[in-house]
Amino acid sequence: DLDGFYEMDRAAAFVRDGGFRKVALQFPDELLADAAEVAGRLEAASGAGMYVLGDTTYGSCCVDEVAAEHVGAEAVLHYGPACLSPCRKLPVLHIFGQQPLDVGRCTEVFRELYPEQQSRVVVLSDVVYAHAMGELEQQLCPEYPNIIFSRLVCGDPPGPAVPGEERKFGRQFLVKAAGGLQDYAMFYVGAEGLALTSFMLTWNCCPFSSFNPITGCGRHETLNVNRALMRRLYLVERARDASVVGILVGTLGVVGYLTVLQHLRELLCRAGKRSYTLAVGKPNPAKLANFLEVDIFVLVACAQNSLLDSSDFYRPVVTPYELELACNPAREWTGNYLTDFRDLLPGACAHVELPPAVPAAEAVPDVSLISGKMRATHLCGPPTSQLAPSTALACRDQTRALAEISPAASFLESRSWRGLEQQLGQTPVSKAVQGRRGIAIAYEDEGCEQ
Repeated sequence: DLDGFYEMDRAAAFVRDGGFRKVALQFPDELLADAAEVAGRLEAASGAGMYVLGDTTYGSCCVDEVAAEHVGAEAVLHYGPACLSPCRKLPVLHIFGQQPLDVGRCTEVFRELYPEQQSRVVVLSDVVYAHAMGELEQQLCPEYPNIIFSRLVCGDPPGPAVPGEERKFGRQFLVKAAGGLQDYAMFYVGAEGLALTSFMLTWNCCPFSSFNPITGCGRHETLNVNRALMRRLYLVERARDASVVGILVGTLGVVGYLTVLQHLRELLCRAGKRSYTLAVGKPNPAKLANFLEVDIFVLVACAQNSLLDSSDFYRPVVTPYELELACNPAREWTGNYLTDFRDLLPGACAHVELPPAVPAAEAVPDVSLISGKMRATHLCGPPTSQLAPSTALACRDQTRALAEISPAASFLESRSWRGLEQQLGQTPVSKAVQGRRGIAIAYEDEGCEQ
């Protein structure tokens, strides 16, 4: 049922009401088989030109405005799972695809997991099951007076948040208990994935349970959140030891990504670390292994794609929040984990100003927990010259010639093996002689076989 699954009427009305003549259709890989049929029906219903984005620049959950602008699209229809990160330029309509949900079975599982009817529970769901949350709410609310259902919010909600209101990951709900969110448990409707991992790390003070609509089974989540946090804090310690940091651009459409890139460059410069800004598309071990001089990478992406498992990578990959924990002395670990980089920007709820510079002689020494070596943790003053943060000048010879020393050159100088040894003055000089002529299978001096 393409009309129902892809909500053809709502999509066509969005195109007609906006007066769009060119519209980009973004599908995840698993739904691309229906792209041609959906595009043809929408063109017939709306009269606008439809362009299918065959491959996304970054994660499929983010709206790919860059690919849409290649055809001059005026709007984007985003299909499938989405991170609901607000976009910068183009109007977007999210159509998640109404995956089937057995509401009766989900209600039974909820009752088994929470037999006490006075339990305080917040219900979260994957976006593909959001269409069935109204029916589930009608089943559970009469029995559970303290249950709260989250609402999906596409883009930034208007107005400031009221006391007790949570706005994260495109979800919005109001907590009424005096003790706040820590008095509640979380019930997630959806399969295991990045979304659930982000929820559990962000709200790590709440016990989680889940219902998988594919298998029809529910469970109390046994993922050791503390162990996951210990792994992330280990990466923070690696970031403190790093001297060269690669900033990976993992999105070009989320609002504020340029601001956080500049913020990270300034933070690394003040912390005395060199930085590269790299746009490599979807990061993988083979791509990042080309930058051997980089000690650690920081990925600027949406909230779901930021938690990259870098166990297979040559160098670790951290989030902007973890880099701030490593380089900003004013930011302290409070137990709360942030995966949305917009929370770190000026004016946001979790922004922390950089402290004033401290002279090196007055800095408190620090010892690395990994290498056991001394390291500097104080911040330098802001750069006063017009040179780029990654540029350094050094005296090259007695004539006072200046040479630029890049992090890559410094890394190559420190390597023990740099190629074949020249052995100048040790190898005897011989005259040049004529070599063999011909092609590899028949040199002229080899003769011919009869």
